[in-house]
Amino acid sequence: MLKRSSHRLAGRSTARQTRASRASLMSLVSRTAPLAAATAAALLLAACKLPVHQDTSAPPPDPFNPAATQLLDNSHWQLVEWKNADGSLRSLPGAAATGAAAAAPGARPVTLDLSTATGQRRASGFSGCNRYTGAYVLKNGLLSFGQLAGTRMACIGAGGEIESAYLDALSHIARSGVQMRDPQALLLVLENGDRLTFASTVAAAAPPASGAQPAKQGE
Repeated sequence: MLKRSSHRLAGRSTARQTRASRASLMSLVSRTAPLAAATAAALLLAACKLPVHQDTSAPPPDPFNPAATQLLDNSHWQLVEWKNADGSLRSLPGAAATGAAAAAPGARPVTLDLSTATGQRRASGFSGCNRYTGAYVLKNGLLSFGQLAGTRMACIGAGGEIESAYLDALSHIARSGVQMRDPQALLLVLENGDRLTFASTVAAAAPPASGAQPAKQGE
C-alpha cells in the first residue's frame, strides 16, 4: 500500500510540474509575441523604402577624360551650339540647333560622322553647303582631322556663311571631350577659345567593307 501511495504522489507531482511548465511557456509566448510582431513590422517598412541611386547624386564625369575620346569611333553628331571665346553665340543652320542665337529655319544642320566601316578612321558630314570627307585621328585624348575634301557648290544664307569657318575649326582643335551621360555630347575647344557642341544623333552605320580590319589606335 505504501508503494502505491508513493507512486500516486509522484504522478501527481509530475503532472503539476508539467502543467506549471506549460503555463510558463504560454506566458513567455504571450510576452514575446508583441516584440516579434513589432520587429517584423519594422523589417517590412525598411524593405519597402526605395534605395537611393548613387549615380543621381554623383558629379558628372570629366568629359575631357582621355579615355572618353576613344569612344568616338562609329558615332554621329550634329552641331547644336557654337560659343565664341567672348561668350557670344554664332547663328547656326538647322532647326535643331540650340542657344541664344536662333537657328536659321529651313537650312540643313552641320553634321559630323566618324566611321571605321572601311577599316580606317574616316570622317564625313555636311558643312552647311557641301558634303565633306577625310581622315580623323584619336590620340592622347584628342580628336583631330587630316586634310578634308568636299564638293564645291556655292551657297548663300546661314549654311554658306558658316561652312568655311566650320571646316577651318576642325583643323584647329585644342581639346576634345565626350559627355556620355544623356544627353550625349561631343565638345570641341578651338585654339582661339571658341567652343563647339555637338549632340549625338541616330544614324545608320554602313556595313564594314569585305575583308576590312578594325581601325588601329592612333591611326
